[in-house]
Amino acid sequence: MKKITKLADYENKTVKDAAKNIFKTGDSDRKKIEKIFYFVRDEIKFGLPGKGDLMKASETIESGTGQCNTKSTLFLALCKTAGIPARIHFSLIRKDIQKGVFTGFAYQMMPDKISHSWIEVQIDGNWIKIDSFINDKSFYEAGKQLLRKQNWDTGYSISCSNGESSADFNIDKEKFVQMDAVTDDHGVWNEPEEYYSSYLYKNRPGFMKLLLYRLIIPRINRNVEKMRNSC
Repeated sequence: MKKITKLADYENKTVKDAAKNIFKTGDSDRKKIEKIFYFVRDEIKFGLPGKGDLMKASETIESGTGQCNTKSTLFLALCKTAGIPARIHFSLIRKDIQKGVFTGFAYQMMPDKISHSWIEVQIDGNWIKIDSFINDKSFYEAGKQLLRKQNWDTGYSISCSNGESSADFNIDKEKFVQMDAVTDDHGVWNEPEEYYSSYLYKNRPGFMKLLLYRLIIPRINRNVEKMRNSC
């Protein structure tokens, strides 16, 4: 299989420059993680990139948009730049997490489960799971309103099937926005490209599916923007 270019390119100038703007001298690891969280959550708007999951962290910064996997790659890269122990955790997630974002034929053509990721950081010797950076705040709030309106517990990039979701940051109490829809656990990885090169990765499209994906993502992104602006 063709080797995938390193995606968490934390030595890239774009990533280093972003880190310089995010951190201040003397910031603790906790403060750095908090600042990374808000940068990835809100400065990188939720949206589908044309290259799918195979976006470098630097490319996600330049585009200003990302989804679970590309935002996790960026979070990982920024942690590496800051010297914070971090890893990326992959799984499968039910496709109904994107119900309402994907509609009609676009939703029907999605597999029942898709590859998904979140980030884990080490603080005081403990590994903490974080996924509440995936949806930018405005998109998240719009999604919560639509979930209540539809009387759904999962959809619009949110899952509340086991309780309330949250897009907030709290390093001492794990809060999640999509974890309730996670199914198969694919474990922790130091670099995303290692997972994408493995047999576990399920989002690898054939030529026709990739073509269709690139045709429909402008409509999906317009739908996301419409949701965001409605909040």
